[in-house]
Amino acid sequence: MTCAFAMLVPASPSAVLALPAPATANVEPGEWELRERGSERESNRPRRLCLSHLRQLVQLRHPRASCKQLTLEHSATRLSVSYDCGGAGGGRTDLRVETPRLAQVRSQGIADGAPFAVDMEARRMGVCR
Repeated sequence: MTCAFAMLVPASPSAVLALPAPATANVEPGEWELRERGSERESNRPRRLCLSHLRQLVQLRHPRASCKQLTLEHSATRLSVSYDCGGAGGGRTDLRVETPRLAQVRSQGIADGAPFAVDMEARRMGVCR
């Protein structure tokens, strides 16, 4: 447990700084549709999200949880984040920004005591309603 905890704690104060602009600047705010890939179930209707910041896509299974996040990769087109929400679970999310209106989201982890893995396409649909 000590090793896992050590991986989530920043090694220096500079690791706590906000993300640099590139990946977050490439995404247009507005209403986005999230469509899970590889699932044709009736219950898998697209989800709508009023997106103001790319970070909202990181914790899709833990949207209201206060979680510790560790940025693993951040570039102009990619963002990878590992997060720990204590008893609520945690996970890892990899985002790939294809255009300012299209992104690919892969996330896996533990939520509600059970494992999850999702592969989604996120597409901007317009302004938030």
